[in-house]
Formats: sequence, structure tokens, C-alpha cells
Amino acid sequence: SSGINAEWPLRPGATADPLKAFADVDVALLLGAFPRLKGMERKDLLAKNNDIFRTTGKAIDQVAKKSVKVVVVGNPCNTNALTCMKNAPSIPKENFTCLTRLDQNRAKSQLAAKLGVSVSQISNVIIWGNHSGTQFPDARHASVTINGARQSLTDALSDDAWVKSDFISTVQQRGAAVIKARGLSSAMSAAKAIGDHARDWWFGTKEGEFTSMGVISDGSYNIPAGIIYSFPVTIEAGGKWSIVQNLKQDDFATEKMVATYNELQEEANAAAELAAAAN
Repeated sequence: SSGINAEWPLRPGATADPLKAFADVDVALLLGAFPRLKGMERKDLLAKNNDIFRTTGKAIDQVAKKSVKVVVVGNPCNTNALTCMKNAPSIPKENFTCLTRLDQNRAKSQLAAKLGVSVSQISNVIIWGNHSGTQFPDARHASVTINGARQSLTDALSDDAWVKSDFISTVQQRGAAVIKARGLSSAMSAAKAIGDHARDWWFGTKEGEFTSMGVISDGSYNIPAGIIYSFPVTIEAGGKWSIVQNLKQDDFATEKMVATYNELQEEANAAAELAAAAN
């Protein structure tokens, strides 16, 4: 109906058949999760979406290009991406990502407001882990450009207590706050974040900058391999991404990163049980 109401031209041959929808595609933006409604727990979302992303993964595996770039947006997006990936074994694992750019954009907005600068002046804010209330928004490696000079963002803020408390909790709970306010998840801000994610994955990140994406873990930062976890990444033109290495972590950061990993592992275990029951 949005295509009718907004007079947007619908794609010729639009279809609800996944074998037709994903045929020979270069990019798959997976928005079609069961929506998170007011009062829903993430475990309820897991059960609702497991079948959706098993079916989607199998269709992508069967008919999409083997180079397809998959961006999972529907929540719980990390674990939905993992389910999709596991059901598309002929597609490289590196080609499955989930959206944490919305969280990154929210984090940058909080920091820009605190400093009284434009979001365009801030770079290298990180979202670690799950797109959930356990995510770790990290400003410790970020920078801000003021009067043409680039400097440490935390030095410019000079408010470590805020960075470790209100900043983190505001970003973590922003999605829930939006749902409470409008009864549904984010719309336009999510759409912008999807575009940001897809653009950077296709064209690459700027020199000296990185971005946050949910990607397959490989043991970096002592996060066990095999789950979809949000890391800072650099991306080459054409889509090859690499996890940024050797960012110093203190005990505070490690605790936050492990906590969000533990939640993701619980979700992955639950999804595996659902898949086993379905088989």
C-alpha cells in the first residue's frame, strides 16, 4: 500500500515467492521479520522468526548469486542472520551481515548533541555485540573534528562518567523507547541506517574510518567464532570487510563485550533447538 499512497513505482514483477524474489540478486535486504510489538520478549521473536529465516536462507542458497550481500534487519537480527547463513551453505559466511548501523547512528547523535557539533564531525563510534539492550556502544576509540582538527572524542567530552553510564543506556534502550512511544519499531531512521550500511558495504569505508556491522565472529577480541556479532570493520570497495584489530580494551569494555556475547550465544542455542525440532 505504501507504493500506492506515496506514488512510488513498484518493481515490475514484484513477488512474494522467495525463489523468484531472490533469483540472481546482488543484494538482499531482509526486512521481513515478524515485528517486535509492545511487550514482546526477544525469545518470542526467535520462535516467530526461525521459520522465516530458515526458508529465506534456503531460497537464497538455491537461486541468488553466490556473491550476494545479505543484510538482515528484522529482529532479533543477529540471530536471524545466523539462521539464514546456516541455511545457505553455498554462500560465503562473510556475505551475511546484520544491521547495527542504526545503533551507531543513534550513538553518534547522542555524542554530537553532547558536544554541540554535527554528526558529520564524529567518526569511529563502535557498536559491539547484539542489536539489543546488551549492546555495547563504545566512544573510547571515536574522534571528533573541531575547527578542522581531529581529536579524541573522549578528550573533547571530558566526561568519562557520562560515557560509561547515560550514553550507553540511552543508546541501548532507544529501540524500546521508540516502540513505547509509537507502538512499532523505528521506520525512517532504520531506513536511513540500511542505506548507510549498504552503501559502505558496496563502496567501502573512508580512509581512516571504520563502521559497525554484525558479521561472523572469528575469534577477534576473544569473542568465540561462529556467531553474528557487531564489530568495527573497514571495507574495501567491492565489499571485502575486515574486523579492525588491536583496539585496546579495559576491564569495563571486556565485561560489556562478554555480556552481549553471552546473550547472543543463548539466542544461538535457542535457535539451534528450534531448528532441530523443526527437522
